[in-house]
Amino acid sequence: MTKKQDLPETEAFDNSEKLQKVLARAGFGSRREMERAISLGKAKINGKVAKLGDRVSPEDAVEFDGKKVRATQKESQRLRVVLYNKPEGEICSRSDPEGRRTVYQNLPRLKNGRWISVGRLDFNTSGLLLFTNDGELANKLMHPSSNIDREYLVRIQGEVDNDMMQRLRDGIMLEDGMAKFTDIQPGNNEEEEHSNAWFYCVVMEGRNREVRRLWESQGVRVSRLKRVRFGNIFIPSHVRVGQWIELNDKEIRALYQTASLDVPRKQKFSPLIKKAQERHARKLRASGKNVSGRSKY
Repeated sequence: MTKKQDLPETEAFDNSEKLQKVLARAGFGSRREMERAISLGKAKINGKVAKLGDRVSPEDAVEFDGKKVRATQKESQRLRVVLYNKPEGEICSRSDPEGRRTVYQNLPRLKNGRWISVGRLDFNTSGLLLFTNDGELANKLMHPSSNIDREYLVRIQGEVDNDMMQRLRDGIMLEDGMAKFTDIQPGNNEEEEHSNAWFYCVVMEGRNREVRRLWESQGVRVSRLKRVRFGNIFIPSHVRVGQWIELNDKEIRALYQTASLDVPRKQKFSPLIKKAQERHARKLRASGKNVSGRSKY
């Protein structure tokens, strides 16, 4: 039998990966999208235009659309997912020409890679946002084929009756196609006026402003909107507006299963990220930003 040490060095210690896999993990798109982009000449390896089928190792210089890409292998990259309770008034872009605050300014720093948002929330929407350093996971979680439900808590100004809720469950034709809530339930409205009530509603897609547009199609106004759940991940009650927490191993593995991806090997919780989390919480308490100003929602 041929021993591993008798093989050629490149075969015995091949640490290369397909280029489209590395680009997908970096958060530029799905593997299929990256295959198309490579075919269009958008990627370079060591200064030369890449072609479909090329492989790269951590020593290679990779570029995509003019941006440098770190070809770190997944096995050597500590997988991270953080849950961020987004406040209103922050945008989901990395920078803003108008100087508005972005969601990335509150996240912990990564030594390798970058945070990739799992979907977006608009400027006036608050609540649950997930971020990961695994672009492939983010893309799978966002893809419509994954059928992951998103639950929102919404305050409506206007009269809402059973007929309206049934229409919203059955489906409404919006400008970009049919849309519907898979479920609508009244919230805790004991102290609210009948025409200014809270509802929980669930959608299976992440279309732009879909929840607002569905309600507004019925002639009512959305005055508050907060995402409270993504799949089986809820915002814990102790995570205040503007705070983040890191998901544990069990929760991360469940996300990979939800995305129909191979579950990564078990990883230990990093004490460094825990210390960063504690520092962030102390900073928010000192500034008063951890107080949401809301008694119920």
